[in-house]
Amino acid sequence: MSEFFPTVASPIPYEGPESDNPLAFRWYDADRVVAGKTMSDHLRFAVCYWHSFAWNGFDIFGAGTLDRPWVGAIDEMAAAEQKMEVAFEFFEKLGVPYFCFHDVDIAPPGSDVGETVDRFRHMVDLANGHMERTGVELLWGTANLFSDRRYQAGAATNPDPEVFARAAAQVCECLEAVHRLGGHNYVMWGGREGYETLLNTDLQREQVQLARFLSLVIEHKHAIGFDGMILVEPKPFEPMKHQYDRDVAAVTAFLQRFDLLGEVHVNIEVNHATLSGHDFQHEVAMAVEAGIFGSVDANAGDDRLGWDVDRFPSSVEQMTLGMYEILKGGGFTSGGCNFDSKLRRQSVANDDLFHAHIGGMDTIARSLLAAAALLEEGELAVAVQHRYAGWETEFGRQILTGDVTLNSLRERASSVLDPIPVSGRQELLENLVNRTIERVR
Repeated sequence: MSEFFPTVASPIPYEGPESDNPLAFRWYDADRVVAGKTMSDHLRFAVCYWHSFAWNGFDIFGAGTLDRPWVGAIDEMAAAEQKMEVAFEFFEKLGVPYFCFHDVDIAPPGSDVGETVDRFRHMVDLANGHMERTGVELLWGTANLFSDRRYQAGAATNPDPEVFARAAAQVCECLEAVHRLGGHNYVMWGGREGYETLLNTDLQREQVQLARFLSLVIEHKHAIGFDGMILVEPKPFEPMKHQYDRDVAAVTAFLQRFDLLGEVHVNIEVNHATLSGHDFQHEVAMAVEAGIFGSVDANAGDDRLGWDVDRFPSSVEQMTLGMYEILKGGGFTSGGCNFDSKLRRQSVANDDLFHAHIGGMDTIARSLLAAAALLEEGELAVAVQHRYAGWETEFGRQILTGDVTLNSLRERASSVLDPIPVSGRQELLENLVNRTIERVR
């Protein structure tokens, strides 16, 4: 097959901040050592298969706009093979170390379960060959349990146990494929695990079903010897009115309730975080604090659009704050930064896919530099330490260790002058972040 991206050299080079070459990295230098590790090891970039190659730019208002000749082709398996060749051409030329997929991204469903499995296994064999040839690895895989009409009322939370079983079979097959391909994680995105109306919903039953499904996945993970993380991806709504994994706090409470902490972690998407009313930084900090941080879908929303638009990340400030929390929490282990991002429908040139990923990778690389500087210089940490210094005194420790009563605190309060308010220094610290972003090179 001829090249799909003939105008792009391989791989995309690093040329530094002063470069004006649109097909070169200005900030992402894969081998540069930052805070003890290379940028590549810190960031673990991945390209998503679905938006980049399985989507041709269609939306609910119009047909596809992008050049994706394999979408809608008559010979579905030949088209799937062509799509995979193009995908690995892109991975190689971009120089990205990982990719991610849904099962239906790489193999079109067949007329029955048997044909669907045969098609999927054939494409997994091809993927394995491409991975061995290129050295590109699988960051994570997942089963699409939301697109087919059988999942209109959810998969694990479906009112029909036969649909539950069909979803379980699909995950079983996909998890085994991810294990065979050496995948580092497996993601459970509950696209329709929620409700559209409470008038026909049994909340308790559906959450028990969801917990049972996760338990079955964990049991099978251990049975086959897969040592990657099982990741749940929080999202507040869309396509459902309310989804049970609405944010990191909700997932944490769910895992605690059903005794799944330690077995399940989270894959945090930036756009999902903002849809839930949180900053990306908040969601990462909550996950690190709960011990469930796993991986990141690197993208961005749009403040003027109230849905999941999956733009490529371009805000260095937003990503710096998130990356600061990631570094502070110890960084990625098996996770990484997957670009769950898509081109705008008017970006119809084939090389636009390179420009989008180069921009996203440079944004996050520059954010890494700023976050590492903030962590190393320690001014933010010192400010936090000073703010809570009173809790390190004997009195502060007595409160937390249970050596006081409500009545004894009342007696102390009545004999001590009102505490003097201390500035939170928010503007000072925001300026510090901005100055650090400006000066890092």
